[in-house]
Amino acid sequence: MKYLLDSTVVIDHVRGYQPGVEVLARLFATSSDLYTCDVVTCESLSRGDAEEQQLARTLLDALEFVAVDPDAARWAGNQRRLQIETGARKPSVPDALIAGLAWRLGATVVTRNARDFEPLGISVLGYEPHLD
Repeated sequence: MKYLLDSTVVIDHVRGYQPGVEVLARLFATSSDLYTCDVVTCESLSRGDAEEQQLARTLLDALEFVAVDPDAARWAGNQRRLQIETGARKPSVPDALIAGLAWRLGATVVTRNARDFEPLGISVLGYEPHLD
């Protein structure tokens, strides 16, 4: 199975948030296809102190990096447009790009915010609902 980690997993792991730590431990124990991308790397390294930054880099370095390519970006734009046209919840550009890359890779997005990705029609492994 292939998994593309959302930045929530990286951030939660770095901060020691138990559901994020547990899902990541299960994935490393059972899968060799764990991915990150440019969007997740940027989001994950946009916060935290020096120690958290180092932990995030270490985790990101353990994942296979795949950049969002033109096909994934086009798919993401189309899916985002369809969601907007139907009056559904408008996905953010970063979430749409992550979903587009997951679509291209045939991967499942792993996230704490499953509801942000599910409307885009991709496979999602949510480890806890996001509480607003």
